[in-house]
Amino acid sequence: MTAADVATAVLLPAGAGFSAVGALGVVRFPDLLSRLHAATKPHTIGLLLILAGAGAQVSTGPAAASLLLVAVFQLITAPVAAQTIGAAAHRAGAVDRAALVLDETHEADEPGE
Repeated sequence: MTAADVATAVLLPAGAGFSAVGALGVVRFPDLLSRLHAATKPHTIGLLLILAGAGAQVSTGPAAASLLLVAVFQLITAPVAAQTIGAAAHRAGAVDRAALVLDETHEADEPGE
């Protein structure tokens, strides 16, 4: 068993575990913002660990470049999507504002502000 095999054997289950915990959080958390957090953070880390495990096994440049491209795309799109969904939910009134510690968007809810 090589070092790449050991790295893959550790990284793949760790990534799957992060994703499973994130999925459990989506089901168990009580409010929209908590569920949104559970849907983005653990899944991003899980995917990066899985990609790192797969990267330990690839031996060609194009395959490694593809894995890197997927990682970069995920790191760019997940926060943007979470921000957009959270802002839309806040504007639609789906967020309990009393539960927020700090609400900096209460004045900017009107379009054009």
